[in-house]
Amino acid sequence: MNPLERITIDPSACHGKACIKGTRIPVSVILDNLAEGISQEEILKSYPSLSLEDIKAAIAYGAMLAKERHIAL
Repeated sequence: MNPLERITIDPSACHGKACIKGTRIPVSVILDNLAEGISQEEILKSYPSLSLEDIKAAIAYGAMLAKERHIAL
């Protein structure tokens, strides 16, 4: 399965932000947690509806966006 198949964008959910399919958990929340040093295990405890594959999909989605956009630093 393509990890990005776990990501959905629905204008009627979470203001159209990318979320993990079947949840209202935005990809950005997962990536923000990882960036803060929170472990995957801690994220899974905080969001029991997530799986490790969902976290990997969020990372893959973030990597895809980084390839497509340039952000002024």
